[in-house]
Amino acid sequence: MISRRGFIKAIAAGMAILPFKKALASSKTERMLNLHNTHTGESVNIKYYDSGIYDPDALNEINYLLRDHYTNEVKAIDVKALDLLCNIKDIFGKDKQVKIISGYRSFEYNEYLRSLGRRVSKNSLHLHGLAIDFVIPGVSNYELFRIAKSFGVGGVGHYPEFVHIDTGRIRYW
Repeated sequence: MISRRGFIKAIAAGMAILPFKKALASSKTERMLNLHNTHTGESVNIKYYDSGIYDPDALNEINYLLRDHYTNEVKAIDVKALDLLCNIKDIFGKDKQVKIISGYRSFEYNEYLRSLGRRVSKNSLHLHGLAIDFVIPGVSNYELFRIAKSFGVGGVGHYPEFVHIDTGRIRYW
């Protein structure tokens, strides 16, 4: 017969192990992105996460591809944004290529777009590497928008030419 104290210890131990079990289960997942930058014509098809570890070299390649094409300035893109993009893409097929419209955006390019009258926020999350604008050929932007919203992460915007995702506060437009 287990004592009350033993029972409580067993429950506490099980609760302590549960998050690690979940982390270990997710560490078996690999994440791949097949990206094409519409401004530079460059592409990369790369595994950036495997067995619970982000590959720094792969992330550097992705960051370079998602650089500001106007200034060639590179900034790290938030891995949460990359993971969200990967999750969205995987719903439509793990081999799907994602066309990148905008990743990191320099202050200079952001101001240039604003001067043209584009719908660009002065404090855009692109300036901080927290946002990505994209399309997936063969998938409607409305469907991408709907799926992106279903994750309940950050901002999701629907535009005629692309879908915007970011890792800021949750909001939709």
